[in-house]
This record gives sequence, C-alpha cells and structure tokens, in this order.
Amino acid sequence: MNLRLSDKIFEDIKTMPSFDAHTHLDARHPSARGLADILLYHMVVSDLYSAGCPNGKRVPEYATEEYEDERLEKAVKYLPNILNTSCYFGVKTILSDLYGIDELVTADNYKEINKAIKKKSSLKWAEEITKRAYILRYSTEFVRRGQGECDHLFQYQLEWAFFTRCQWEQYDTALIELEYVWGCDGLQGPLPVSLVGDLSFIKKKIKTVDDADEAVRNYCAKIPFESVIAIVHHISTDITYRAVTRLEMEEALKNRAVAGVAERDIYANYIFEAYLSELCRLKKKVMLQFSIGAEPLPYETGSKLSTKTFFEIASIAAKYRYLNFMFMLSSYHQNQTLCTLARECPNISVTGYWWHNFFPSYIKKIIDERLDMLALNKNVAFFSDAYCMDWAYAKSIIVKRQYANVLAERIDNAQFDYDTALKIAACSLKDAAESLLGCKSRKI
Repeated sequence: MNLRLSDKIFEDIKTMPSFDAHTHLDARHPSARGLADILLYHMVVSDLYSAGCPNGKRVPEYATEEYEDERLEKAVKYLPNILNTSCYFGVKTILSDLYGIDELVTADNYKEINKAIKKKSSLKWAEEITKRAYILRYSTEFVRRGQGECDHLFQYQLEWAFFTRCQWEQYDTALIELEYVWGCDGLQGPLPVSLVGDLSFIKKKIKTVDDADEAVRNYCAKIPFESVIAIVHHISTDITYRAVTRLEMEEALKNRAVAGVAERDIYANYIFEAYLSELCRLKKKVMLQFSIGAEPLPYETGSKLSTKTFFEIASIAAKYRYLNFMFMLSSYHQNQTLCTLARECPNISVTGYWWHNFFPSYIKKIIDERLDMLALNKNVAFFSDAYCMDWAYAKSIIVKRQYANVLAERIDNAQFDYDTALKIAACSLKDAAESLLGCKSRKI
C-alpha cells in the first residue's frame, strides 16, 4: 500500500461530513463529564479487566465522584498493559486531539486530567467536538433527548424492548422484556445487557397468549414513530428462529417456572412475529436496526454467531418484505454471509462495525469486503456506539483512517481513480445514511 497516498486520502476523508448512525449520547451530558467517561468507557474496561484490573463491571452512568475516583485509581495501574490496544489508541486520540494532553495517564496525574476534562464539559464544547469530527448528526436513544437541548445535533432511535435477546442462564427473557414495556406508563430505556437479580420492576405478568398479544399491541401503540428514525433490537444466535403456533405458546407459558431452551425459543419467536405483524398492520416503515454477533457473558458479551441464524433471518426478511432490516455486526467471520443477504434481500442493509468488530484490523477487512460486495446505498459506513461525543470523535478518526487505507490499495491496483475513491467515501459516510435512515444534514 502506498502510505503517502493513504495519508493524502485520509486528510481529504477526515473533513468529509458523516452521520453517526447509532449512539447512546445523552443531551444532558453530550461530552465527557470527566476522565471516567473516557478511560472507563465499557470497551476500555474490558481491556483493563483482561489486563488484571479486578473490576470488569460497567461504570454506572450516574456514579458518584467517589466511586469514579476509586475505579480510576485502580484502572491507571493497569494502563501500561493495554498501551498496544486500539481502545487505548482511542483514549490517546481523545486526550491529545481534544484536550492537548499527550502524556500517559498515571496515578500522579489522573486527578489533574480529570479536572481539565470536567472544566470543558458543556454543550458548547460538545458542539465544538462535533465540528472537529465533521459529524452532521448523531442518532441516539429517544429517552436521552432531555429537554431537546441537542435536537440540532441529534436524531432519535427507540431502544426499549429486545424480544430476541438472550440473557446469561435465563430462559424467559422475551417474556420479561415484553412485561417490562407492557407495565411502563411512558417511554423508558432498555433493560441492561446483563440482567440479574431483582425483577420487581415487572408490574404486569403475561399468563396467557391473549396477554402476550395485548402486550405487543400495547407496546407498538407506545412507539413514537413520528419522532424516531429507527427502532433498535438484538438478534441472539442462540435462538432457533421459526414460526411457532399459538398452541405451542400456550404450552410453553404453562412451563415458564421450569423453562429451558425450547420454551425460550418459543417465547421469543411468538412475540417477535407478533411484533413484526403488528408493525405491518399499522403500516409503519421505520427502519429496524438489529445488533447481532454478541452473546452474554457474566459482565459483558463475547463474539458468537452461527451462519444458520442468518439464513433463518433471511426467511423472516422475505416474509416481512414491507419492513426494512439493518444489521450492526459484531462477528467478523460472518461478514461475507451478511453481505450475501444484503445483496439478495432488498430490505436488508448493513451499518458499521459493532462492539467486537470495532478494531482497525477488522474494520479494514469489513470495509474492503463490503465495497466489493454491496451497492453503496446498502452500506452505512459509521456508527460509534458512543456514550459521549469524545468517543464518537475518536471512533470516526479510526474508521476514516481505515477507509483511506482500503481506498489507497484500490487506487494502487487501478480499480478506480482518486476522485472516484473520494466519491465512494462520501456516499458511504453520508449519502447512505440519508437514504436508508432519513438522517438530516445541517451546516457544520
């Protein structure tokens, strides 16, 4: 690869406007509130945990300063062990580019760095980060809209019920998810990735199939379709996807107290199909975004995905042709399979590199394969999955660098010229999100 050419392309791509198609940004704190939001982002926590840090749990979003300081004090001891990782490169990029801090975070300086970040945290600073990242808009959870103070920066997705997500050693998750939303008076956020312990938040229990049908209708009636560009879900590869009968659901509900894999699959399939059918009945065209390829572990998830799952999904997409399905993939080895589905199923598209795929070596391979296999209007190039704009900035830099590397190789191989390469990048970063998701441009 011609490194000078790659650098030149990167400088051009770096200033290209893009959309961030999926985040968890909160209008009440859009930029980092302190070092914890940067250094204890859950992907970095996984690195630190693997390096020997004793606590692998996510930091609560509204943790106390004392708790954050305790976690930071422990984390910095293990930073020398993760200097090689791309997650640490993200931390380094944020601190250097946005805060002018180039030294390694240590036990001696982390408190001063924390103060410097806290001092800058504001809506004005969030707007500045957005400008530096050349991000037109971020798609984030509707319940994180606050009072609308970031409506000029945000569009919204609904992330609430995950009927086809599995939980660690739990077999009635689909019912719990549906009971949760059924009992909510208004819109709420989703249940956690690792759901353990007290289920006292469940206000209404599903005892019959009629209950399940009513709960699905109730959920769909609560969806603010006019305010969201996507509804987010997860597809678990552990579930076998097939049509189930009402009688099967009746029998499975009787066995809830001793439910196993068979009951789990029946609950998920019945509720999921009832949900998709209700969307079709209501004639709602909103994009359905699905994360796929990550399955639960005690703290987080691991990369896991069967080819069989994708072909079961293809059957669902074919059955519900009125609906549009977009996939966020966390398992690199199934990227080719996903691309074949997006080629052959008009209502399937792809976006970005989710969770266990968000590493430069995999990002580069996925970009390369998708450019080979997919039409540009089927492929949204970027989403950060960030909880603060600082991480959206860092991840946009990582993705744009890999786009530059791939495009430089193709120019070297005479596949297309420089101008065509830039047009391809612009379409992937911006145009596809406009056409598939309805993302709206603004001046930056």
